[in-house]
Amino acid sequence: MIKQILILLTITTSLFGQNLLKSYRIGDQNLDQTFGTTPVSNSTQDIIANDDWVILGTSRGLSISEDNGENWKNFYQTSPFGSDGTTAIGYENGNIWATTGRSVEVDGGSMLPEGTGIKYSVDNGLTWTSIPQPIDDPGDSLITYGINTIRALPVTTTISNISYDISFTDSTIWIASFAGGLRKSSDMGETWERVVLPPDTLDSISPTDTLDFSLQPVAGAFGDESWLNHRVFSVLGVDDSTLYVGTAGGINKSTDNGISWTKFNHKNQTNPISGNFVVGLGFNDADKSIWAATWKAEDLEEFWGVSHSSDGGENWEVTLPNEHAHNFGFKYIDGSDSHVMVPTDKGIFRSGNNGGSWVQPSAIKDSDTNFPIATNIFYAVTSNQVNATDYHIWVGSNSGLVRLTETSGFWEGDWKVYFASAEVKADETFAFPNPFSPAQELVKIKYKLSRDDNVTIRIMNFSMELVRVLIQDAPRQQFDNHIIDFWDGKDEFGKIVTNGVYFYRIDSDALNEPLFGKIMVMK
Repeated sequence: MIKQILILLTITTSLFGQNLLKSYRIGDQNLDQTFGTTPVSNSTQDIIANDDWVILGTSRGLSISEDNGENWKNFYQTSPFGSDGTTAIGYENGNIWATTGRSVEVDGGSMLPEGTGIKYSVDNGLTWTSIPQPIDDPGDSLITYGINTIRALPVTTTISNISYDISFTDSTIWIASFAGGLRKSSDMGETWERVVLPPDTLDSISPTDTLDFSLQPVAGAFGDESWLNHRVFSVLGVDDSTLYVGTAGGINKSTDNGISWTKFNHKNQTNPISGNFVVGLGFNDADKSIWAATWKAEDLEEFWGVSHSSDGGENWEVTLPNEHAHNFGFKYIDGSDSHVMVPTDKGIFRSGNNGGSWVQPSAIKDSDTNFPIATNIFYAVTSNQVNATDYHIWVGSNSGLVRLTETSGFWEGDWKVYFASAEVKADETFAFPNPFSPAQELVKIKYKLSRDDNVTIRIMNFSMELVRVLIQDAPRQQFDNHIIDFWDGKDEFGKIVTNGVYFYRIDSDALNEPLFGKIMVMK
């Protein structure tokens, strides 16, 4: 099960940079962009919002807005970022931090994630400092921990050593790096120290304990030990000395800035977390509660869900059972009341009573253009207060960024959908994402007409047999000089089509001739 879940965390190759003019590719189209009204990526993994500032970590790097999303500065394919994607972002003491990664081919075909380091800026993104992904020397096989000398497997490669989270305590930076484990730096990333966590067989460790185990996430030539609790995915600093760390073996808590640890998992508490694979952590400042995206790891009794604790992890309540949550965001109201928001593989959930009940938006569509977010998968959510009465809710998905200007109630207000796609020329069309999975999203068919007119779109299989009439003589008006229609991957009978190559045909009197395009379906 752990191996299956890790596939979901593989980072796709993406683009990141800072030059004034660079070219990036979406589908089969090229697009030049520097500063614009949208981010350059439609897949947002992480969001930070504060006052007028919004920072996005995306599959195509970092995007920053200084005016609440009206304009964006997109960092893309220049030194020191190259073509890396952003795996986590952080903001501390006025500094912007980003961890980066990519997918690489290993052993003649297998694609594995690779960490490419940490970048930070002390001047709001004008200049950047690059830090290599922390690795060990081959001889770094011993760690002093209190009265103990612990054997430690040297992590000498960046493959699977990728940072999925970053956090901060007093003068300390923490990164969660899967195979690289938990690491900390007290000198702005110039040097990094490995942090010892309990093995799977112990529920706590302290420097005064007599210990006999290795710091080792996988078995190998170094030894037979393979500890799920040494595979680290999430980290959360809540004050100057308190830290929570999520692994494939549970949640670890330290109250002395990462020296001593207590572990919470599905079996060692009366009221436990739902599952030991902890991919996301959140802290509600209003009531000091801890929230965790707790997935099923290896025990048959575990299950996916959201686990939260109001007593520092001593007891957990589980809500949203069987939902694959990714992270957490909070809306704070008058400094005392709060709402928790959870992005999942089945939409975005929100609760005003600590998970007692949840509300999802009925639909997410741009209030001006009626353009929808055509996906169920959401990765990130946060909020910031715009004025005395209005809030912005920011939601990141795998198919576009959303801003809700909320004036009253749950999910009520003006929606704005940010969507990046290449320009389309007259008598030209393309579909994206391509390939696409009907279980996750809709495929978008983009085209351009010479004038407002009626349009018919037909979907055909590889043998050019009709699969579905998507629209017939439907009126279409030019908006921003292009049109986008959607296909959900279903045939005329409402059944999802089989994997394969499909073609579409667009007919309109506003075209010189019919337009054809190709779509690959991969469930």
